[in-house]
Amino acid sequence: MADAGPIGGRAPPFGLWERMLAGRYLRAKRSQGGVALISVISFIGIMLAVATLIIVMSVMNGFRSELLGRILGFNGHLFVAGPVLEGPLRDEAVQRIVKVPGVLQAAPIIEAQAIAMGPTQISGAIVRGVAPKDLAATTIVAGNITRGSMRGFGSGEYGGDVILVGERLAQALGVAPGDVLTLISPSGGATAFGGTPLQKAYTVGGTFAVGMSQYDQAYIYMPLAQAQLFFGREGTADVIEVKVADPDQAPRMKAAVNRAAGPMAMVTDWTQRDSSFWGALKVERNVMRLILMLLVAIAAMNIISGLVMLVKNKGRDIAILRTMGAGQGSILRIFFMSGASIGVLGTIVGLLIGVVFCTYIGPIQQFVEWATGQAVFSSDVYFLERIPAKVDWAEVAIITSWALGMSFLATLPPAWRASRLDPVEALRYE
Repeated sequence: MADAGPIGGRAPPFGLWERMLAGRYLRAKRSQGGVALISVISFIGIMLAVATLIIVMSVMNGFRSELLGRILGFNGHLFVAGPVLEGPLRDEAVQRIVKVPGVLQAAPIIEAQAIAMGPTQISGAIVRGVAPKDLAATTIVAGNITRGSMRGFGSGEYGGDVILVGERLAQALGVAPGDVLTLISPSGGATAFGGTPLQKAYTVGGTFAVGMSQYDQAYIYMPLAQAQLFFGREGTADVIEVKVADPDQAPRMKAAVNRAAGPMAMVTDWTQRDSSFWGALKVERNVMRLILMLLVAIAAMNIISGLVMLVKNKGRDIAILRTMGAGQGSILRIFFMSGASIGVLGTIVGLLIGVVFCTYIGPIQQFVEWATGQAVFSSDVYFLERIPAKVDWAEVAIITSWALGMSFLATLPPAWRASRLDPVEALRYE
């Protein structure tokens, strides 16, 4: 049965008169027994907490997505090792692996450390030997050539062996396309007295920039045949890098790739190679979400103090409404709507601010850097050159639901207290 209205009639729950009275109490000035200032503070607190939670989680999602995309674009998703890498066995294994459903590419590679000497500078480098056709299929490198080109890679267009150098490494060494870069391998030559360093001059065919400092300032690409000679690994490779259509499915595809590679093969996936890194990133993301959700809960608690004061100031009004026929349910709903509206409005405005901020985070970063004259997102520290932001609408829905839920929960205790107020006790001292 519906509660009685203030004049003894029947009124539906959350009816017009209840909504009007809730809005009037919420807007009442302090001199009229209202708590407008506390309501504004509660609104701002929830708004900022929701906006901050959305912005931070979107940036962390974008950071993971960008990092994952660049790392998995630069490296493989599955790695095949073992005796299968020797000679004809390797070529047969590669042909079988590429036929596995979901596999996009299988490329034998050699990866080793070397010393790079430019005209005036010297630096350590990681040399990756890969066949020209496989490098051309690696779009994150082939599609980000900043200077020069890949035309001479593996063919010796400049009259020598051609390599590709990371843009930052090339700048540090002071070399450009067409220049000669000397590489020293600590284990290139084999003699009767053991391994001896091997030194050889290569022509820089081009430079690449994938947008991650750890790659752009450390890696050099060399044709696979040259890498085998340079590092003394003729007829073999270090690993077969396998790229699949969906990197998240790589762990499930290990068994199929292992069967295709042969019984002597050992297959690992990208989650195993960088398990500590990705595990730390996941833990950091979950902990950050928990901390910021607690901030939303704390902001919602401000509603309690404001509503408690409102109930205390409106004790006489509550008593009059009860004597006019308003039921306990009507009183509860009136004060519930007064407090919940603060949470709803704060959540909506915070949602809009958070989404707009994430949408225009690039121009905002540029403006802050222009205004302060300093980089706010150093690529040397964060690997990426700009602040990424990816709005996950499922996560936004969870954040919005959490903020609304905490606002409604914080509103219930004082609203329940108002509904249980005895009219006689409320009017005794009036």
